[in-house]
Amino acid sequence: MAIEDAIFRRSALLLGNEAMLQIGSKRVIIFGVGGVGSWCAESLIRSGIRHLTIVDSDRVCESNINRQLMATTLTIGQIKVYALKERLLSINPSAEIITIEKVFNEDTANTFDLDSYDYIIDAIDSLKDKALLILMATSTKAKFFSSMGAALKIDPTRIRVTEFWKVEGDPLARMLRKRFKQNDQYPKRKFQCVYSDELLQNKGPQPEEKEETISQITKGQTNGSLAHITAIFGFTLAGLVLQDAAIV
Repeated sequence: MAIEDAIFRRSALLLGNEAMLQIGSKRVIIFGVGGVGSWCAESLIRSGIRHLTIVDSDRVCESNINRQLMATTLTIGQIKVYALKERLLSINPSAEIITIEKVFNEDTANTFDLDSYDYIIDAIDSLKDKALLILMATSTKAKFFSSMGAALKIDPTRIRVTEFWKVEGDPLARMLRKRFKQNDQYPKRKFQCVYSDELLQNKGPQPEEKEETISQITKGQTNGSLAHITAIFGFTLAGLVLQDAAIV
């Protein structure tokens, strides 16, 4: 524990030892460790979370480098959760990092023991899978936080946190609400979202090959995004967890 005491000395100075013990006891799972989820994971580990599960099926590619924490020219081709785990353990070797190289969807959803976590974080890109996670996570006792679309934005001052049904100006939230109404299936309880009402247009040409769909506004369109925005989204999600976990 000596190295951990040194690592978290400044955190304990601010929050107190009892709060740090509480933070260290919490179990967190992050679905999606791309532009938002990877930064969230780093912030949690640097702030004292010791039990973290990260879920993603993708490999690092060149176009991830502009915004994803573990994506560098040295990690291209590596499985994202493994590359991120290596990074996180270099920060705190005593942390328990569980990697799940899997997509969360209708076929795999029941393989996740969501009730075993204190916090569930949604950083999923797929609309269908995101909607399913919201429905399942809000049926548990875990605190649940969700990221709305982080693409097509540049202004950090417009990033906000509010309850899902109060999110304004975000197309992803609008599509999720429409889906819930059409299917007559709704989240079991309220939950907080990180979002921005800024919505720019792509100025560059569309890539010839499709990437992962990130907050798609037009079907089949790949949208541009920047590291400072995705990182702030991720850091804000981490902040919501820490603010709640540190309450003594």
